Amino acid sequence: MIRIGHYLNQFFAGVGGEEHANHPPEVRPGPLGPGRALQGLLKGEGGVASTLLCGDNFFHEHAEAAQGAVRAWLRESRLDLVLAGPAFAAGRYGAACAEVCRLAEETGVPAVTGLHPENPGLLIYKRAYVVPTGNSAAGMAPALASMLALGRRRVGGTPPGPAEVEGYLPRGIRRPGLREGTGADRAAAMLVAKLKGERFQTEIPVESYDAVPPAPPVAAMSRARLGVVTTGGVVPKGNPDHIRRCSETRWQRYSLAGLDALSPEAFECVHGGFFNLPACANPNLVLPLDILRTLEREGAFATLLDSYCATCGNDQRLADCKRNGAEIARWLREQQANAALLVAT
Repeated sequence: MIRIGHYLNQFFAGVGGEEHANHPPEVRPGPLGPGRALQGLLKGEGGVASTLLCGDNFFHEHAEAAQGAVRAWLRESRLDLVLAGPAFAAGRYGAACAEVCRLAEETGVPAVTGLHPENPGLLIYKRAYVVPTGNSAAGMAPALASMLALGRRRVGGTPPGPAEVEGYLPRGIRRPGLREGTGADRAAAMLVAKLKGERFQTEIPVESYDAVPPAPPVAAMSRARLGVVTTGGVVPKGNPDHIRRCSETRWQRYSLAGLDALSPEAFECVHGGFFNLPACANPNLVLPLDILRTLEREGAFATLLDSYCATCGNDQRLADCKRNGAEIARWLREQQANAALLVAT
């Protein structure tokens, strides 16, 4: 009988949304939320012995306390397997799931989580066993089934096979093994397939990242035209362009002409990745127009552009980020901006 420990954030544990993101670690017996579906998938082979839940903010802002709670849970619960999440594309949740997996492996308890391939949690613990998921909870059922299947393999004592065979995300670990043909033969076969335009699978995938040199400093900031860009989802009241709270693919431009500050009567925050009620009550917390106007009057820079660029960076795909960034930069150049303030969250 498999004793499973399940890690959940405050939302999936049913405590609440972003307003409860500071919820401290708490252990509850049995399954909660998606853990009930896990219980059904086990079909009598075992059960979810306990669930550790913790608010996304608490886990990262009180890291030492959160890690201590995870270690205590692992020590006291006598678990055979830890399943964390799945967290899909949620960054804070994904990072917490990866950290829970790391702590479990340190104590000898096998662990599995589920993340979208672009979740930043993958950078936290690269040796974690991670099954790929979609970007939202709409894919909960297949994600749980994949996590449990891989978890069963790990509990059974048989090391999982290669990532491309078992279906988990590559961990960057190379092991000696036997393949058909020599390396030279296989390399030549891949080259021939590439030249013919046929499909082939490299044995050593190499991730490439853009090398972005830092922009040169502004020579005379007091004479600069300053633009403002935000990924914080601040839009005119009513969200006229229907900017999505997450997974947005577009950006929009809105006027600042004649405004000394952003009022809650005229602007709101639609970002779904943090508790946005304070930003709706005072949009200047995310897009600080009030402070920028003060700096403009004091001569810190010459002129603030009459419009700002806005999108919602929550779960935005890398491809969309790159395209949006290029388009915004092009518009800023057209406005003869010398510098831009990027206000993130």
